[in-house]
Amino acid sequence: MSGLGEYLRARRAELSPAGAGLPAGTRRRVPGLRRSEVALLADISVEYYVRLEQGRERNPSPAVLDSLVCALQLSRDGAEHLYRLAGLAPAARAAGPERVGARLAGLLLAWPATPALVLGRALDVLAANPLAEELFEGFPTTRNLVELVLRDPLARSLYPERDVVVRDSVAALRLADGAHPGDARIREVRERLSEDPEFARAWERHDARGKSAERKRFAHPRAGELTLHVQAFDVRGSAGQQLVVYHAEAGSPSADGLALLGILAAQRTSSRPRPR
Repeated sequence: MSGLGEYLRARRAELSPAGAGLPAGTRRRVPGLRRSEVALLADISVEYYVRLEQGRERNPSPAVLDSLVCALQLSRDGAEHLYRLAGLAPAARAAGPERVGARLAGLLLAWPATPALVLGRALDVLAANPLAEELFEGFPTTRNLVELVLRDPLARSLYPERDVVVRDSVAALRLADGAHPGDARIREVRERLSEDPEFARAWERHDARGKSAERKRFAHPRAGELTLHVQAFDVRGSAGQQLVVYHAEAGSPSADGLALLGILAAQRTSSRPRPR
């Protein structure tokens, strides 16, 4: 089965008949939709859809893909991933070493009250301001967010909704893998995590989505319970890099918690020896 076929099958299994506006019927032996139901919703023949899933048809037209996007209710990220798997999206340029520009690094430091960091293609933390360092306890064992949520003991206590965070992180890595096929760093992270059962289960879901506007809960050992809004922005001119910003509702307990972390971050920064 091709990558395109695997993705279609996984998305079909995630969509319920009720969610697609179809009767559930009886004696349903497969999770999610049947192949015939997807074909009906996409207005294509069942035989053609079966060939797509089985990898015997690898070059669907843009019109067919548009129909499948609607039938499977794919998000924007999911639709872009589908197009890349079908070979109908622009190929990513060869990526070199990842560096954070001086202006962007300076911008992070200009937000002392807002945790902010820059992620690379494989979800490596390339730069973080002092408050983000404090939020993640200095990234004690790894600066790769996928490895952090799966392997670092910190993540088991830091994320009350860790299962969701694991799925989202692996989905972001799969999206990046599709956008940057053959990227050495992404491949390295995948290989390092390949023996991890949690990673394997999440990877087999074939979810592909990036970070966007969302809320994330933290159980911080010093700041307590935090509910933060997360916003991610693509960094223009640096393929695959994202600026990720966390903030709390003004006047909320979470804002008080961030303020405490800000004090701790400032103390830590002032205690460091200055270069001579």
